[in-house]
Amino acid sequence: MSCRLLTLCQYETNKLVRINSVRLGSLKWTLNVVILMFICIMMLWNKQYQELDPVVSSVTAKLKGVALTQVPGLGDVVWDVVDYSGPAQEKNSFFVVTNVIITKNQKQGKCAEVPREDKVCQTDKDCSKGAWDQHSHGVQTGACVKFDVRRKTCEVSAWCPVETRSKPPRPALLAAAENFTVLIKNNIRFPAFNYVRRNILPQMNDAYLRGCHRGDDALCPIFRLGDIVHQAREDFAVLAVEGGVIGIQINWDCNLDRLMERCLPKYSFRRLDEKESNRTLYPGLNFRFARYHSENGVEMRTLYKAFGIRFDVMVFGKAGKFSFIQLVVYIGSTLSYYALTTIFIDWLIGTSCYKMEAQQNYSERKVESVQDKQQCILSVSFVDEDQLRLVRKSRKKSLQNVKPLSVLPRKENNGSHLKAMLELPKQGSTPKLTPVNGHGSKPLPQRGPGEPAWCLCGGCSSTPLHQEELCCRRSRGPCITSSPLFHPLVLSRPLLEALLRYRDPLGDPAGSTDALRHCAYEQYIAWRLGVPPADSHPVVPRCCVDKIRAEFPSLDGDYQGFRPR
Repeated sequence: MSCRLLTLCQYETNKLVRINSVRLGSLKWTLNVVILMFICIMMLWNKQYQELDPVVSSVTAKLKGVALTQVPGLGDVVWDVVDYSGPAQEKNSFFVVTNVIITKNQKQGKCAEVPREDKVCQTDKDCSKGAWDQHSHGVQTGACVKFDVRRKTCEVSAWCPVETRSKPPRPALLAAAENFTVLIKNNIRFPAFNYVRRNILPQMNDAYLRGCHRGDDALCPIFRLGDIVHQAREDFAVLAVEGGVIGIQINWDCNLDRLMERCLPKYSFRRLDEKESNRTLYPGLNFRFARYHSENGVEMRTLYKAFGIRFDVMVFGKAGKFSFIQLVVYIGSTLSYYALTTIFIDWLIGTSCYKMEAQQNYSERKVESVQDKQQCILSVSFVDEDQLRLVRKSRKKSLQNVKPLSVLPRKENNGSHLKAMLELPKQGSTPKLTPVNGHGSKPLPQRGPGEPAWCLCGGCSSTPLHQEELCCRRSRGPCITSSPLFHPLVLSRPLLEALLRYRDPLGDPAGSTDALRHCAYEQYIAWRLGVPPADSHPVVPRCCVDKIRAEFPSLDGDYQGFRPR
């Protein structure tokens, strides 16, 4: 229990690797400054230090304007606000009549239906009493009557005469509505800040409203209908024929900080209905209404099919005010951007911009590889290659043919070679220290009888263990044991005894045969494999193992064989 409690008093932190490099240091600070500038610009541009609150709004509109039109069958007709404003279609919108189809003096009775393909008849049998549909003007009586000199239709009980015209007149009867004006009153509120404002600003008085014009003052709340349609990129004369829907957008982007307080409306306009796709299917906007009167005790009405423009007022906006909490949250969320510097520099080190030695050194110091206990990674080196291969131990095929997990540059073991070079003069010769790469002038060895299939140098013996089936070569050629360096560096007894004395100054100067054999293995590894990667076991080729065992045999003839760490 006490041990578990002690673990709670421990602190763990990440390990950092400091690389002393002027180039990398300058690049790091340059990237950090660029990221800092980007964070500051985005914070000021988008006001990320502010708490935001959406707008709550209400809109009312007041139309002004009078027009005189010549209506067929009625003569001169004066249109004022009551006549052309029409009923409100929905909240925050107003309607202006621009064109009309008038059917006068309708009264309840029986009359011929408007001719259509399904309403044309020849006899009473073609008409069904009581039938009607969505396009009927009334209920059929079952009689077939003349509509004109050429056609007959089913008789209906309806307001007669029925409306016969479907297409509005051109040009529009109320084209003068282009000069009508509308006063838009918009009241807004930001509940989080208890802030209230109108688009009619405090400095706007009656004299200002009578004389303001949108062309001179963008804050003027009085709009000419023709200007609204024009700024929505439409032609008022064309739009007035069949009608349409125009959106008036009011955007409140308010900054409520004390030193930079600003809260003013910004107006924009656009058409909302689909004029092109609806050209052949119910284009424009229209509705019907009637005005009733009595003549000689009979109720009559005048039917109006009104075409016009609906103006929808849409209010958007938000208000922002400095908040220390929002500032802290923004700073905390942007600190992760600095990781981009580390990612970029790590990527740069791993590219060809840096030497292989620098990449390997940085990787070894930064990353510690830990292998699974059941997984054995072996490092092998061939005399005709300058690299190390990391392979996985296999029980099914020889180590010679196992596909490598990775190929790494060989890291020299300078310490062991230095000791060897100090002892070489004692042997009476100083051979040239060059690896045996290529075939040189020696002829390629021929495969002898009983030679293993995996052997390519002609000097390997058979072994029952697949993990020991490794040749010194990757391709056919002379064996590493034929090199003039092999004996003085690997099999020289004076050199091996000197190395043993170096490790244990007070030990047996001559050394045991087993100690000399193991030291010879280590000499070969230091010569040909250098410093193997961590958590990997170096493997000595079979041909070299045979030479070393022949030079330093075991007294009892028993060898431990391949036993990786």
